[in-house]
Amino acid sequence: MRSSNTVPRVCVIVVAAGSGTRLGAEVPKAFVALGGFTLLERSLHAVSRMQERPQVIVVAPAPLVDEASALSTTALGTTTLGETPIVVAGGETRQRSVARGLARVAESVEVVLVHDAARALAPSSLFDVVIAEVDARGEGVIPGLPVTDTIKRVDAAGDIHETLDRSVLSAVQTPQGFPRATLDAAYAAATSDETDDAGLVAALGHRVFVVPGDELAFKITTPADLTRAEHVLGEALIPVPRIGVGTDTHAFDTDPGSELWLAGLHWPGEVGLAGHSDGDAVAHAITDALLSACGLGDIGGVFGTSDPQFVGAHGDVFLRETRRRVELAGFRIGNVSVQLIGNRPKFSPRRPEAEAVLSSLLGAPVSVSATTTDGLGFTGRGEGIAAIATASVVARPVG
Repeated sequence: MRSSNTVPRVCVIVVAAGSGTRLGAEVPKAFVALGGFTLLERSLHAVSRMQERPQVIVVAPAPLVDEASALSTTALGTTTLGETPIVVAGGETRQRSVARGLARVAESVEVVLVHDAARALAPSSLFDVVIAEVDARGEGVIPGLPVTDTIKRVDAAGDIHETLDRSVLSAVQTPQGFPRATLDAAYAAATSDETDDAGLVAALGHRVFVVPGDELAFKITTPADLTRAEHVLGEALIPVPRIGVGTDTHAFDTDPGSELWLAGLHWPGEVGLAGHSDGDAVAHAITDALLSACGLGDIGGVFGTSDPQFVGAHGDVFLRETRRRVELAGFRIGNVSVQLIGNRPKFSPRRPEAEAVLSSLLGAPVSVSATTTDGLGFTGRGEGIAAIATASVVARPVG
């Protein structure tokens, strides 16, 4: 379940300060477009879907700090910790860039992940695995893949000196994760530049473990890599319909002065529904259906009742954020159908209004029907309202 703490335990530093000269683009590599989003945005999309709610620090080229800040805020929103991501100017080398990011890590952070924006297709599940392994081992953890090619050590002239045993080799990736104190100490003690953070930590005498990486976390360095990423992304977004179902139930509030919000509408003169938020059973059922269709969890995990920002929140708050998450996951909403079950309020006169509001919020057709249970059950006795929603989503075309 996604943590709802407002104090971050994990920080993700996204390194996007490189020039990317080998890519041959007119802009630094992290700002090159891939399927309608920059590499930086795509990296942050994965961060936004992590189980943890991390502090996010982006390290960007000094002239592009403002642009990176705008892209980061759009990609992550302000829901991660109720604040915009931190963006800092990078240094002359990757190591110095990471050091500048480390200087802004919150005091509460226990685990730091360092991720290269060039690995723009790394999935959020890889971030989750690295965090879990750092927690379990108390040491540095980096993802890696077995080396499948035969590797030979050669000199400048091309003469072969040795064939290396590939069974003991690993092609490492990012995000690389470390206990915060270990990474701070490694950077403080650094006397030379290493090619990655694991090298610095190992130089200090700490163990670093390799865990299985992901084929999607390859580094985009050359035009051929960018072409590969475009092909992978295109194949991943072939439209495939997916269906989700969600239900929600709320009792009527015992406070006769409470206000009823249902299907995105205010119902004057009607007693409200009890709940952590406004109790809008229709909006909540739609939220669960959409999250389910995309494999993004459920309303309790994403909008936990322990999160103070959702106290009394209306249904539009849940639907807007759910739509954002659905689209970040690479889907678009096809349509939604909801059945409202209860004796009151009298729904049919306001059905067109409700459908128009919900359709506008989701950017897709929403139909709502209403029925009673002929006096049976808690809805029949007028004790509360239930809603059942079915949602379809399809993978969003690239671009």
